[in-house]
Amino acid sequence: MALTPFTSKIIADVGISMGDEGKGRLVCELVNELTKGSVRDSQVGMVMKVNGGANSGHTAGGLKFNLLPCAVVAPEVPCLGIGSGVVADPHKFWWEIKPIENLGYKIFDRLLIDERTMVSDLSHRLLDLAWEHYRANVLKKQARGSTGRGISPAYCDEAGQWQITYADFLGRKEDFAIKMRRRIERALRTIYYVCRVDEEAWNRFFTTLTRAETRANKSSIEEGIFPKEEFQFERFKAPSPEYLNYELVIDTYWEAGAALAPRIGDIRETVLGCLNKGDYVIGEFGQSYWLDKRHGFPPNVTASHTYVPEFFQSAGVPSQIIHTIGACKAYDTKVGTHDFITQMNDTHPLAEKLKKLEFGATTGRQRMVGWFDAVEKGDTLRYGGFQDLVINKLDALTYSGSWQGGELLICVAYQAPDGTRYQQVPRDQALRRTLRPVFLQFPGWSEDISKVRSFNDLPINAKRYVAGMVKGIFDVAYRDGHRPKVLPNLRYIGVGPEPAQIIDDVPETVELLKFAD
Repeated sequence: MALTPFTSKIIADVGISMGDEGKGRLVCELVNELTKGSVRDSQVGMVMKVNGGANSGHTAGGLKFNLLPCAVVAPEVPCLGIGSGVVADPHKFWWEIKPIENLGYKIFDRLLIDERTMVSDLSHRLLDLAWEHYRANVLKKQARGSTGRGISPAYCDEAGQWQITYADFLGRKEDFAIKMRRRIERALRTIYYVCRVDEEAWNRFFTTLTRAETRANKSSIEEGIFPKEEFQFERFKAPSPEYLNYELVIDTYWEAGAALAPRIGDIRETVLGCLNKGDYVIGEFGQSYWLDKRHGFPPNVTASHTYVPEFFQSAGVPSQIIHTIGACKAYDTKVGTHDFITQMNDTHPLAEKLKKLEFGATTGRQRMVGWFDAVEKGDTLRYGGFQDLVINKLDALTYSGSWQGGELLICVAYQAPDGTRYQQVPRDQALRRTLRPVFLQFPGWSEDISKVRSFNDLPINAKRYVAGMVKGIFDVAYRDGHRPKVLPNLRYIGVGPEPAQIIDDVPETVELLKFAD
């Protein structure tokens, strides 16, 4: 079947699970679809990073991105936008821009950072580590699994009305220095007096940051793009414990931010300009629905809003019709310390296979793996909504390696210890922690599907499993019996990491669901 038309010139690329769904890859597929057969040079005027910061890792074209939109690898997109809902360390921009431009991609001249985008910095990263220390050593609780990028403390400054924004890099250094000095002082007092960080832990923070960024930027160091000293955070320590070299921090951040000044502007006008010309604007979201700070389950949530309404806040334009594409994988993964209802036993042969594939793009952490949870994704559809669905990594479930036969499971409900069944995600976290999955079983397949490009060429068991995932989502979303006249469409099935490894001729939803009968 032909791909269904988009209902809006604004497209939201969102995750409908707990992250790691392939949203970065989706950007490239959308740009490719929207530019094929265009009478103009481009029908995509902007891809805009909507929320989060360097804690969200997306992969596209074989490259990993934290802050930059994945449309870096799509040269036909003229504007790479950073919305006002993003928190961004100016150094991180350069750590991404320079090595990728060194590969031949044009970035700086396409970049547009909104004036209201918030500046995150070293003080936020130290606070991030300090709060983890507080949880583990003072409260004696499990750490929340932060990436250590300072995202939550940066958003706390927004809520506390202590913002430093990229507009400050357009002003005087003296004014910026006053704000930064006050920010550092607040952070140090919190670290020392509230988080009760001792000298040993304080020194360890700098070692942690140095190791993390040295690892993340290893190739840039080896290629001579940055000196190793660029990532030596110990240089910011002052001689006295629990203090920083204020002037060095301020000078370093001013230099990095001021160099971005030519690319700082009003993203609102650019978004409206694209829409007025009839161009598409794609919103690339970090994280996913169940990591939203309001709708997820703390402390394992992010500090921003991760779903569709945030597009309009971050872009600064009036709310209007938006076409939402919800991305997920054909199985589930989680990182950090999430409660994971559908988690596989680590000794299961499919778990052994999948864990060789699943590492965080930002932190390199091993992801936990689990069976497809249609309850989470169905509630995302019920309360968040989406017009299109994308399912990635179907190929990973093919029998291979130690995984040579067995049933595939789809969670369609939860069951409490007293036998009560829930066909939704309870908002009561204490209740949720007591639940166990209710599974439907589907036979697997042994055929290599990584080269399949048409739905008709998939093995029958793969077709049934795909239909089972979609039906499971719908049964949860429309559990009261009220189905819309037009059901969401399965737009793409990913059967490998490369841009060409995509199936985009999935039957219309009514026909697809017949395979689940």
